[in-house]
Amino acid sequence: MKPRYTKLSGLEPLIITPETNFVNVGERTNVTGSRKFLRLIQDENYEAAVEVAREQVDGGAQILDVNFDEGMIDGVAAMTRFLNLIAAEPDIARIPIMIDSSKWEILEAGLKVVQGKAVVNSISLKEGEENFMAQARKIKRYGAAVIVMAFDENGQADTYERRIEICERCYRILVDKVHFNPEDIIFDPNIFPVATGMEEHKTNALDFFRATKWIRENLHHAHVSGGVSNVSFSFRGNDRVREAMHSAFLYHAIKHGMSMGIVNPTMLEVYDDIPKDLLEHVEDVLLNRRDDATERLLDFAESVKSDVREGVVAKNEWRELPLQNASHTA
Repeated sequence: MKPRYTKLSGLEPLIITPETNFVNVGERTNVTGSRKFLRLIQDENYEAAVEVAREQVDGGAQILDVNFDEGMIDGVAAMTRFLNLIAAEPDIARIPIMIDSSKWEILEAGLKVVQGKAVVNSISLKEGEENFMAQARKIKRYGAAVIVMAFDENGQADTYERRIEICERCYRILVDKVHFNPEDIIFDPNIFPVATGMEEHKTNALDFFRATKWIRENLHHAHVSGGVSNVSFSFRGNDRVREAMHSAFLYHAIKHGMSMGIVNPTMLEVYDDIPKDLLEHVEDVLLNRRDDATERLLDFAESVKSDVREGVVAKNEWRELPLQNASHTA
């Protein structure tokens, strides 16, 4: 089968080929995931909010996730204003934008002003096929790619079987009825927390990995994405464990075919740098290798400091130096 490439763009193109390992989607310009960003938007401090976007790009984000879903914010106005502001910043606007919202009016407000070829996050079958197709047709007309959630009229997919059933149904509707380019379809098969203490959650990560592999093998040219920080929700407040869990999760998800994900690229640990004892405990949970994996990781997490890792401050001190000095130190 001849390869078909996914082409996104800001001021510069981002071409995702079968050889592309993984695309980082910066998550900190999202009011639902960053209290700092939410506070800046509520205070209408858009200048500082733009700097958050710049930090994400400088930190390695290849796509920027932008979300204004908060009851006290006018999401349409905020999305429009923010996208217009970053459009005037070439070092930010060079990468594609992921317009992220659960509200169609906010998604469409973003589509009206975004430059380049964006990604819409997301649509689903939650409100039925007719609404799903209507939104997909509009997204196609705007020239954007789309993230499709594994969610239908009966709720969110929480097993391997439900994930592949919903994704296949969506794919066939988009490709056969809407004539959506398959390479512009990105599935989100739902990343759920692990180590919650509930028996039915023990295979949450494994089910995602298996569904990802099935999608890449059976829904030709489509991609797989997801919100990586969801997997470590049980360990919020312990950044050390969360970073290790995110890196280990990505390592296995990428091997199964995950091609992009919403992460904080500035806080992503290299898999091979994770201490072996911590990695063993984390992977026991992710891969469901032991019946007592959750209890062992919870106990181990108490001994793992969640503050800045030893050496990181010293390693990055050059960032605070004057430019003339920093260039020699780095």
